Amino acid sequence: MNGSAAPIRRAGPGGLFLLGSIVVSLLAASSAPTPLYATYADAWHFSPITTTVVFGVYAIAVLVSLLVFGRVSDHVGRRPVLLTALALQALALAVLATAQGVDTLLLGRVLQGVSTGSAVGALGAAMLDVDRHRGAVTNAAAPGIGTGSGALVSGVLVQYAPAPTHLVYLLLIGVFAVQGAAVLRMPETVRRTPGVRAALVPRMAVPSGLWGTVLAAAPILFATWALAGFYGSLGPALARQLSGSDSAVVAGLGLFLLTVTATVSAAVLGRTPPPRVMMLGIAVLMVATVAALAAVAAESAPLFFGSTVVAGVGFGAGFQGGLRTVVSRAAPRERAGLMSVLYVVSYLGMGVPSVVAGVLVVHGGGLVPTARLYMWAVLALSGAALIGLLLTNRSPRSAGPSQVADPGGRAPANGGDTHRDASAVSPGCR
Repeated sequence: MNGSAAPIRRAGPGGLFLLGSIVVSLLAASSAPTPLYATYADAWHFSPITTTVVFGVYAIAVLVSLLVFGRVSDHVGRRPVLLTALALQALALAVLATAQGVDTLLLGRVLQGVSTGSAVGALGAAMLDVDRHRGAVTNAAAPGIGTGSGALVSGVLVQYAPAPTHLVYLLLIGVFAVQGAAVLRMPETVRRTPGVRAALVPRMAVPSGLWGTVLAAAPILFATWALAGFYGSLGPALARQLSGSDSAVVAGLGLFLLTVTATVSAAVLGRTPPPRVMMLGIAVLMVATVAALAAVAAESAPLFFGSTVVAGVGFGAGFQGGLRTVVSRAAPRERAGLMSVLYVVSYLGMGVPSVVAGVLVVHGGGLVPTARLYMWAVLALSGAALIGLLLTNRSPRSAGPSQVADPGGRAPANGGDTHRDASAVSPGCR
């Protein structure tokens, strides 16, 4: 949180629960359309390219919104930003519930991305305003819970409830209305300060001494989010093909397993030194990728879902480890710009490969060959990350001007708990 925005009132545990529930709801809404892509494709006769474009525009909208609006709540307050984001999310869901074609589907996804990207910064900061330790834990856990549960619950509703292309969105609108009413009663935790126009200018900056560390972490950040992009775009169709089932629950199961397992692993490994966590994440991700390749070759749905659970461990460890390895070496005043750079890498990893994969499905031989190529790319990126980490560990460590990491990657006592700081700003997989 900006040091000029001093806390004026502390909310109780109920405030932390409310903020965490909003993160869960926003990420659940973002993944709710996943099991419906096949339904939309059948109704509107579009190709896998369109599916991946619909997925990719959300990631781009989140990225742009995060960079532009991420620091606004430090100046205008948390509540105005959250109320605006919730209203925009309700509008996005209304657009999706009444969508009659690809154009309105794309519009709904863009509105969702803008809403989510503008809210996550305010939510993360507000949770730290309430309670620094428990707020950091909630930030680390809530995104994965929301993303995974949204895909699975949406799949259940699509499969077994009436009005499959409407009900899940209408229910979520009701949830956001209740949460908006609760936010109105929530105490504001920061004073308004000038500088909102300057805060709208995106800040992307890597301190000169950290370029090597960023370049070493970038491949694993890109790889983990590319894997999430695979499960969010092509994963549902692949799960259906391998299982021989048209169930919407099966379509959403892969993303659910990946994100929930990632959440648990990130929480369990939260106090492990970042370089060690990153190394574990790379190793597990490589094992999971090989297992996924074997599952596709054997046309085995159980092996595919089993490898997804293992991949979730690699995702949680690799992403958190990569993030914390970099941020723990930066001075407090450098973290906002540095985090923007890291999330540019992450969201590019989620969006770009998914769109490319959609093109290859149509023009490169179909779903299964594309899935194999995608997995090999993730494996290559993981290998590059491993090499980069080993080279970084052999070279002298750089640190920000006001912080020096110890040999285990832990932040010094006078620099604050950077493990918690890094997890606190994580928006997770959307």
